[in-house]
Amino acid sequence: MTEESPIDLVRKGYDALSHRYRADDADEGRYAPWLAGLRERLPTAARVLDLGCGCGVPVARTLSDAGYQVTGVDISEVQIGRARMLVPRAAFVCADAMTVTFAPASFDAIVCLYALFHLPLDAQPLLLARAAGWLRPSGWMLVTVGQRAWTGTDNDWLGGNAAMWWAQADAATYDEWLRQAGLDIVERDFVPEGDSGHALFWARRPGVSGCQPAGTAR
Repeated sequence: MTEESPIDLVRKGYDALSHRYRADDADEGRYAPWLAGLRERLPTAARVLDLGCGCGVPVARTLSDAGYQVTGVDISEVQIGRARMLVPRAAFVCADAMTVTFAPASFDAIVCLYALFHLPLDAQPLLLARAAGWLRPSGWMLVTVGQRAWTGTDNDWLGGNAAMWWAQADAATYDEWLRQAGLDIVERDFVPEGDSGHALFWARRPGVSGCQPAGTAR
């Protein structure tokens, strides 16, 4: 029997446990201050890419309700199917984040929450570099990543008899990768979870010299 790739484990895990991972009526929870901060930074009717959008709740739903033009990308067909029903004003694409393409400078912001660490480690800096190119000058990237380096599989994820896989570097490495992608680190926070947690980065593509940046920086 051919061993499944990590990406296949991730896709099948979310297909199997989409509803167990997040309910249709889930609130913003810990995402609330991050999404509020993003709204403060963005111009009216901004274009936002939600990478690893899941079922569209809460990120795509909240931003779409606020009047932004949201595009979501996720590898799980089940998650994307739910997102299209739950957030009808947004656009959703079922695709691998490493193969999906967008025109340069397409978005005012890119959100990637609890998703980057589902890619192999060597792919993660490549995706950050590609995504940075999709940002307009002065555009924002909001991303959660690992605080400590770790790679592993949970064969009974969420107690649902399905596997899930993660790979993450440490926060200092992600700081370096974001800078190598040409982004400025504006804020870096620690988000506790269990006996460890994640790093939350606010990064920004430099603006065009002599032009007024979009949005309001903190």
